[in-house]
Amino acid sequence: MYLHLNISEQVLSVYLPEKVITYPVSTALNGVGEAFGSGCTPRGLHTVRAKIGENLPLNAVFVGRRFTGEIYSSQLAERYPQRDWILTRILWLSGKEPGRNRLSAVDSMRRYIYIHGTPDTEPMGIPVSHGCIRMRNADVLELYNLIPVGSELLIEEY
Repeated sequence: MYLHLNISEQVLSVYLPEKVITYPVSTALNGVGEAFGSGCTPRGLHTVRAKIGENLPLNAVFVGRRFTGEIYSSQLAERYPQRDWILTRILWLSGKEPGRNRLSAVDSMRRYIYIHGTPDTEPMGIPVSHGCIRMRNADVLELYNLIPVGSELLIEEY
């Protein structure tokens, strides 16, 4: 099993022995890039280093990779309009290519690049994130349950 993210199509594909599952995603508004502070989605080969959110409810809210005890709602969004909502599950990515997406100023893990849920009102299929890979909550939950830590993800522009 492996994963592939096509940035130009905004599609994440999971290649299983018996089938391929595809999910619409949203990558960075700032485009692709690996530099710390760029707000870009990094390219290249990554691994899922950690899975966060086991047994939490759909729409669980995370800040700093910790469950806040909140469940996302439109009322909560109105109270905190500046939050970058990280919901349901987190798949924390680590680059595997030193100098490209691992170590020094290009390290995806130190940049806190995740696959995570986002409010279902947010668009999919267009780049609007701050660098992470956003998914629908039901989709990220399914993906979380489907793949193990250590799964590889190739992120490409095409």
